[in-house]
Amino acid sequence: MPTPQVSAIVPARNEEANIAAAVESLAAQTVPLEIIVVNDGSTDRTGAILIELQQRFPQLRVVEAKEPPPGWTGKSHAVVCGIEQASGTWLLLTDADVRHGPRAVETGLETARRTGAAMVSFSPDQELSTWWERAITPFIYCRLAEEYPYERVSSPEDSLAAANGQWLFVSRLAYNAVGGHAAVKGEVLEDVALARLLKRSGCRLHFARGVGVARTRMYRGLREMWEGWSKNLFPLFGQRRSLVAGAAAGAALDTLAWLFLLLSVWGEWHGWPVSAWVPAINLGVLGWRHLRYAQAVHKNRYPLRCILYYTPGSVLFAALLADSASRYLSGEPVRWKGRQYVVPVK
Repeated sequence: MPTPQVSAIVPARNEEANIAAAVESLAAQTVPLEIIVVNDGSTDRTGAILIELQQRFPQLRVVEAKEPPPGWTGKSHAVVCGIEQASGTWLLLTDADVRHGPRAVETGLETARRTGAAMVSFSPDQELSTWWERAITPFIYCRLAEEYPYERVSSPEDSLAAANGQWLFVSRLAYNAVGGHAAVKGEVLEDVALARLLKRSGCRLHFARGVGVARTRMYRGLREMWEGWSKNLFPLFGQRRSLVAGAAAGAALDTLAWLFLLLSVWGEWHGWPVSAWVPAINLGVLGWRHLRYAQAVHKNRYPLRCILYYTPGSVLFAALLADSASRYLSGEPVRWKGRQYVVPVK
């Protein structure tokens, strides 16, 4: 059997609900690849499911990871354990909750060849199954698209760098040249940190919305979502305290506009002398902010019905960002999947 050009590395910690679909979608690719799943100390049925999957897919190899050494995050350590066993010249670093379209790897290879990029990263389609997912997920990703515009990240003339660790396709030669995950071992946002290293070294990046390439449901419960975004939000936005204040002000404006609008309608109903300017001003504020959000939702290819959840999204974003900032600024350990990390404020 010829050596595959691509090795897919999938770190998995307590992913019994996701791992089978992830492996099946990788095994169905139009490009031959080896699949390496790193079982990162799972305490659920992940290990047993992987044993069953190995009987169905000969290209699947399972690596058992030990506890990460001091100074390492669990994900970075698991990825390195997988890469040590990989033989491909290209590495697809992806998460266990991602399902890949059948031409995903082919698209990654073709994009790298066409653009000359050493790293191709696609932001997967997000599954939005609950009201809170429809409220917060598009809102955060639209804000991130403003923070890390795809065209700027993909431009070799711009120093801005970013990547989405859910789908990260990188040349092994370039990866090794910058030190790989060992160089970003303690970073909570190891994907962005790795992208920065690559771009600073002169490598080209290609970052884009991965419509049809892959899809994921990031969090299956509200508590898991809160823990996950609290871990990531403050550093994702550069640990800027001003942004926390701005998000809080925006959420307050949205909430008060609705409150005053409802009070004016209620007052009219009960015969209060309410000036016509009160509902007009609040309708104008709400209309303007919803219109701006509708444009962002359309640009980032989310369903337009997501604008119905704009105000709860604004409030949730402000609360999550404030909680994330509070944890980092207080020196409280970052918690994720049963592990704790102390991350310094930069």
